[in-house]
Formats: sequence, C-alpha cells, structure tokens
Amino acid sequence: MTNTPNLQPGQEGFMSTKTKATQTRYDYYDLVMHVTARGKAIYGPHFEIEDIDRPIVLKLLTYFLRDERVALDEGIDLNKGILLTGKIGCGKTSLISIIRNLSQEAFKPAIISCRDISFEFGKMGYDVIAKYSKNAFYPYTSIPRIHCFDDLGLETTIKFWGNDCNVMAEILLSRYDLLISHKMLTHVTTNLVSQELEDLYGNRLRSRMRAMFNLIAFDAGTKDKRR
Repeated sequence: MTNTPNLQPGQEGFMSTKTKATQTRYDYYDLVMHVTARGKAIYGPHFEIEDIDRPIVLKLLTYFLRDERVALDEGIDLNKGILLTGKIGCGKTSLISIIRNLSQEAFKPAIISCRDISFEFGKMGYDVIAKYSKNAFYPYTSIPRIHCFDDLGLETTIKFWGNDCNVMAEILLSRYDLLISHKMLTHVTTNLVSQELEDLYGNRLRSRMRAMFNLIAFDAGTKDKRR
C-alpha cells in the first residue's frame, strides 16, 4: 500500500514540487534524517546534509530504494547505474556508502577504489579486468555483482610487464557489454566533468557511459563535508 510523503511543516523543501504528490511508501524526510545521523556517527558531528545537497540525496535514495514512482518523476532510470560527480570533499563516497545500505541485498554495490584496482593490475595483470567484468558474477549463478568504482580518473597508470593498459576503460567497456547481455549495473564516483572523462578514456567509452549511467551532479556551491 502506498501513501503520499508524510511531510510536516517546514519539511516540504526536501522533495521537488513534481515529486511531493507522488504516491510512495517511503517517508523521505525521515530517511534523510537517518542518513544525516549515520553520517555523523561514521564521519563525525561536522557531517551535514545542506539544502543544496537535498536533490542529490533524494535521487540517491530513490534509486537505491528502487522507488519506481518517484524515480520516474526524478528522471532516474532504474535499469542504469549511477555516475555521481562533484568536487573533492562534497560527500560522494560517504553518501553512497550510507545510502547503499538501505537497498535490497541484490542491489547493494561493493565500493572499490579505482586506485586500488590500478595497483592490483600492477600485481596480477589482465586477470584484474576479468575479475571486475566477465567474472563479476555470484558463484554458480548468472547474477551479476554490482560494483561502485570510486574516484574514477584518480587512478595511477601502471605498467604490467612493460605494457600500458587503460584498466578502468577496459573494465567499463566490458561492463557495458554485460549491461546489455546480463543487466550488470555499475556505479561510478568522480571529480571529473564529461570532457575530462573523454580526454582520459576516449569518446568510445564516453558514448557508452550515457547508456550505462544516470548522471547525478553535485552543485558547484556544495560545501566540503570533510571539515
């Protein structure tokens, strides 16, 4: 059974005008209070969700709760992953880390640093690409694992046996193919804008990223949540 959001006076600003009247079983104001409390418990009392961040939090909550009706109003495609962009310190990784725990187990992503993947490639070589793409399935099933690749673009270029490889580009290109064939979802956080991503990974990947991701971007005025 669904109902309209249970908003008290002064709480209306959290949800967009088009979303307020949408029927949903979730109390989004209560959820953002939960996210704030978890953030304070994990990252310290300085953690706050400012008004400028609330549209981002709403979209992330909608996505990870798989709330189809609100997702439709918010322009979120639940068949794609999330590309979360914003300046350093705006809270990309911390919000994903908290909100992912509200999702069903099947949709809870494992968060993996792109820098760690590059170092892993330096030790293990091309098997790392397979690990995060064609082998990224639960054992003895055809159910894909959902990964969130953190800080895309900050990874170090590392050679393996003298050979250069754009590891994250290869992983993402492979996961694009697996999105088409097996509905494998992928999430990414990055400090980079579209042109910077294209410069690093090429136009071929950028064109596929449009099919892979819902773009969610923090406002440039977002405060640094590390302080």
